[in-house]
Amino acid sequence: MKADGRARLRELPSVDQLVREIEGRPELDAIPRARLTACVREVLAVERRRALHGGAAEVGADALAQRVVDALARGAFSLRPVINATGVVLHTGLGRALLSPLALERLVLVAAGYSNLEIDLAEKKRGSRYCHVEGLLRRLTGAEDALVVNNNAAAVLLALETLARGKEVVVSRGELIEIGGEFRIPDIMLRSGAVLREVGTTNRTHLEDYAAAIGRETALILKVHPSNYRVVGFSAEVSSRELVGLARERGIPVMEDLGSGSLVDLRDVGLPYEPTVPEVVGTGVDVVTFSGDKLLGGPQAGIVVGRQELLARLKKNPLNRALRIDKLTIAALEATLYAYEAGTARETVPTLQMLIEPLASIRRRAESLLARLPSAQVARLGAAVQDDQSQVGGGALPTVELPTAALAVGTAALPAQDLDDRLRRAEPPVMGRIKDDRLLLDCRTVLPEQIPDLARVLSAL
Repeated sequence: MKADGRARLRELPSVDQLVREIEGRPELDAIPRARLTACVREVLAVERRRALHGGAAEVGADALAQRVVDALARGAFSLRPVINATGVVLHTGLGRALLSPLALERLVLVAAGYSNLEIDLAEKKRGSRYCHVEGLLRRLTGAEDALVVNNNAAAVLLALETLARGKEVVVSRGELIEIGGEFRIPDIMLRSGAVLREVGTTNRTHLEDYAAAIGRETALILKVHPSNYRVVGFSAEVSSRELVGLARERGIPVMEDLGSGSLVDLRDVGLPYEPTVPEVVGTGVDVVTFSGDKLLGGPQAGIVVGRQELLARLKKNPLNRALRIDKLTIAALEATLYAYEAGTARETVPTLQMLIEPLASIRRRAESLLARLPSAQVARLGAAVQDDQSQVGGGALPTVELPTAALAVGTAALPAQDLDDRLRRAEPPVMGRIKDDRLLLDCRTVLPEQIPDLARVLSAL
């Protein structure tokens, strides 16, 4: 190391000196001292590395203290609320489905005290945590039995490991999908111990392809609904009912992974046809898996419904304990399912509300946001209400575009990318989307109660 580098290192303040410099600042009241000290060490470590490599290190205590304050200014907690102005209703990065008011109420009640999670109060003996949602799922889907694990990939893994470990599972090549995070059906199948038997081609699979593949080593036929993609044009697939007929002849079960999984048909509000869970169960499919936090609009969960004999095997699998849900998930899921049973889901489940909200209502929200901005700021931001298209997201209804209204901002002097960067660092953070050199703040996914905060953040830019 050169002499000037050693000199810069000696000029850096000590950890204790820098901690004393920033202790007592009101904006850091909620920050534990251990975290404050750790942040000071990180800032100083950066400057030491810079000095060691011949760079010009920042040695002033005031400047370094401000860098620590800036780094900690977001508060004591990393996970925090964000205004979703992307227009993506089920945004995986932003937490997917919002919970209903009833689900939030039940969460607080269950989390704040003890509950009968696994106690049969009438008999005063150990019970099952699944009993709180099993009845609801049976009634809503028409299935004989139900089980809930921590997500849909886990549900698929558990079912395959239980029903087909060491045996063949017949799947169409056109259904070997990849879900979020680069998790693929073949990889999940490999982990389960099942042996993949591909049939058909990417775009066309026929019933005879399945029939020819079934042999003594076949344990299961798996159908995977393309909830996150579509094959169009010269294509063919075998229906669930046809597969059930073939499977009954050969004495093997059929499993269908619906992915998103919806309990209600939304064609009456202009959305395209999506097979509902009750419809698939009604075709005779033996095991059906789907997500709790997509079209259902509940907490993250993987739901399995189907024949009682097969579900009993899944429940007894030791892997089920590793994948089981906690009391908070059960509380939120029970409340969400209750809304479907009571017939109030469209009015109370936020995901469904966002999907079916009329364009006129969204436009009024965008206009309300614009009206809250000072006129000088409207001109400076180039703000205007603009019609566009939202997305469902979360791997659900991939070809659907929802008409929406957004507040568009961005000018030559204030480019959209710069505004986007600044809004993501605001309090609360705001996530929008850039299109044609304009930052769109899509009001389909901006909640009505968030409009004042969003206007405040925009006014302060």
